[in-house]
Amino acid sequence: MQILMIEDNKSVSDMMGMFFKKEKWKVTFAYDGVKALEIFKTDPQQWDIVLLDLNLPGKDGMEVAAELRRTSHTVPLIMLTARDSESDQVLGLEMGADEYITKPFSPITLIARIKALHRRVLMNKHNNNAEQQAGKFDVRTAHLKISTATREVYLDGKLISDLTPKEFDLLKTLAQKPMQVFSREQLLQMVWDYEYYGDERTVDAHIKKLRQKLEAVGPQVVQTVWGVGYKFDDSKIDEG
Repeated sequence: MQILMIEDNKSVSDMMGMFFKKEKWKVTFAYDGVKALEIFKTDPQQWDIVLLDLNLPGKDGMEVAAELRRTSHTVPLIMLTARDSESDQVLGLEMGADEYITKPFSPITLIARIKALHRRVLMNKHNNNAEQQAGKFDVRTAHLKISTATREVYLDGKLISDLTPKEFDLLKTLAQKPMQVFSREQLLQMVWDYEYYGDERTVDAHIKKLRQKLEAVGPQVVQTVWGVGYKFDDSKIDEG
């Protein structure tokens, strides 16, 4: 794995560097936001995981996250921060983070999160190869088509662009079983690929961004079931 760790605390970077070496992962460190973006943009496709601290010199971590997402919608992004307020966590997730880990954190826990994200990336690549050979959309409903191979989503023929990995996986999970209600806990386990030790508002933040992108092209198909969770429902779209 090739990791970019953006962290201005050198002791934290050095500590994690030892754990990465034990896993035989390659890591590049950046200690400020401006330099981090320079490093990332030299070859955005090379990074398997980006670890981003929010309290950075040069350029704030939230600004860095926004720029990273403008450059790449698919690179897995984990935010590391001492900011533990609900508003900061929701904002971080809305900026495109796949994970939000509050400091101080256990290196072993972080390693487990990285492995879980990487497993999902590998699984998606495997599915992509299978779908490329099949040459078809692997999820179809009355109004929605999803291709895991190309990471494309069409609502009534209109492309829904710029979905992050988690937004894509959330929509695919819901659309594979239209009308079935998924609790937040179920979605955390299915989409995040492990027993999540965070807040269920993680799901709400990703759903909010997903809905904004869906509404940009057509009717809303991700519905809230109050007190339970979310479901996919495109049965009420007016075709006339």
